[in-house]
Amino acid sequence: MPIEQRGVDTIPEAERTSGPRDLVSILLGSNLCLGVIVFGWLPPSFGLGWWASVSSVVAGTVVGTVFTAPLALISLRTGTNLSTSSGAQFGVRGRLVGSVVGLLLALGYTALTVWIGGDVMAGVLGRLFGLPQGGATYAVVYGLLAAATVAGAVYGYRVLLAMSKVLAYGMTALLVLGVIAYAPDFTTAALPEAGGHLLGGFWPTWLLAAVAAGLSGPIAFITLLGDYTRYISPARFSSRRVLHATWLGLTLGLLVPQLFGTFTAYAARAALDYAGPLVDAAPAWYLVPLLLAASAGSVGNAGLMLYSMGLDLDAILPRASRARATCAVAVVATACVFAGHYTWEAQSAMTSFVLLLTAIGTPWAVVTMIGSVRCRGVYDADALQVFNRRARGGIYWYRSGWNVPATFAWAVGAVVGVLAVSLPSYEGPLLSLTGGVDCSFLLSGLVGGVVYVLCTPGAAVAPAPEEGLLASCPTESGGGRA
Repeated sequence: MPIEQRGVDTIPEAERTSGPRDLVSILLGSNLCLGVIVFGWLPPSFGLGWWASVSSVVAGTVVGTVFTAPLALISLRTGTNLSTSSGAQFGVRGRLVGSVVGLLLALGYTALTVWIGGDVMAGVLGRLFGLPQGGATYAVVYGLLAAATVAGAVYGYRVLLAMSKVLAYGMTALLVLGVIAYAPDFTTAALPEAGGHLLGGFWPTWLLAAVAAGLSGPIAFITLLGDYTRYISPARFSSRRVLHATWLGLTLGLLVPQLFGTFTAYAARAALDYAGPLVDAAPAWYLVPLLLAASAGSVGNAGLMLYSMGLDLDAILPRASRARATCAVAVVATACVFAGHYTWEAQSAMTSFVLLLTAIGTPWAVVTMIGSVRCRGVYDADALQVFNRRARGGIYWYRSGWNVPATFAWAVGAVVGVLAVSLPSYEGPLLSLTGGVDCSFLLSGLVGGVVYVLCTPGAAVAPAPEEGLLASCPTESGGGRA
């Protein structure tokens, strides 16, 4: 299979050969990995019991999916990724805000996936072959995972899609075996080693879990969904079918692995760490399946994240090819893996990362969605590519390529979110206004959206149609094949 040559340029209609079923496959198969499973461990580590943990994960994921899924329709209409598409609201240079947000999101999740997957692999190899659990072992395992991830990401969308289809079946079977393996030791009681509710009370801790373990999953895709839907033809598939496929793929792709993580956290008594207790509690017959899950699942998920990082860096540096950009960000992601293993404590690092990125990314997503509603899903696909051609002008040029009100609205929302966040090592001054409960993502999105609407009261509803330039999508539930 040839290496994908497309970067963030508009995908021609002839190459848009994917469909809703492919979208479900890639969202499901790529997420059945330890990098997503480990988020299900967070609620038990916060001191919640089984039902409280499950309800927080389900509630956060459902709310986040409803909010995030419509973003997939934007790239369906523009034929390019979401960061570039956001140039319609932020300007053809201002869309670099989305590229940076997407780069940070994908960087963090790539590092986390390789980190957790590598730790489990090293632990299993230690039990199977007596491999010493020292720095050299982890370095080799991380290196192998990173190399396999880079290979898939460089080859591009088609290889990653084929891999996701295989993983959707293979990883599901491995997780089913995992339920059987850990079921004898399962308990629904809160883990006493967690030390009680992390934030002192039930509801503040439950809300933290809903955001950190549930909502953060869909929010991680605010810039990624367009990487896949840009390969779906709006002439053959309606917006409704693509939206339903996105809902289904995100819901299954996040809830299945996260709830498996919650289940195994109680079965393995994983209160303070996940990877170690997971390996120690596994029966001998499940060690090989666990090794397969840790390796194959990590490569599939990290490969998609790295692919997105390459696109975002390609959008920031148009002269760099997607393949070179992917290799460059892979080096940074691998460095973050080693920093995470040797420097950070897992629960604190994960919680801080997802809460901060959620607070910063949510207002960008809100502004982008408001703009999509205002333009009724009609975009000038050619004008979105002005920056990539190193040209000037077009209806999205605004002021020197920046739409100042949109950028200002995002910045205000992001600042408010950071000031309202509650991290293990930092509490924002606005927490006193919310009773100590972390509402950073709600405040950041609300403030960013309100500021954007107030600053752009006379915004056009839709650009004037110009044949050959506009990309749109049918809204009726039409035909086409799945």
